[in-house]
Amino acid sequence: VQLQAFGGGLVQTGGSVRLSCAASGRSFGSYGMGWFRQAPGKEREFVSQISGSGETTSYADSVKGRFTISRDNAKNTVYLQMNSLKPEDTAVYSCAAEPSGRVGVLVFEYPYWGQGTLVTVSS
Repeated sequence: VQLQAFGGGLVQTGGSVRLSCAASGRSFGSYGMGWFRQAPGKEREFVSQISGSGETTSYADSVKGRFTISRDNAKNTVYLQMNSLKPEDTAVYSCAAEPSGRVGVLVFEYPYWGQGTLVTVSS
């Protein structure tokens, strides 16, 4: 499974960004997908996850109500819509895949990772 995240950039506080993660593989619709982020000097942390069907999602408390995860299985792509951005959202955002379909909030639960895309929120 190969993943490529893109869509990051520089945005002002209160702005919006949509990240995309394109995945290889014929069984993308069965993959559990997650978004994680890593701010400078901090450990990677869970942001959001979505089941293969898209019916089940969950979010970190810090982004709940501001971020929305979704997926288009026909395009082998998962999205992260980020609204009302804050400076503390500044981080490298990475997508991750769990081909068995299980979804989780821990880094070790995802065997496949994309390279990450930087989102910088200016104050």
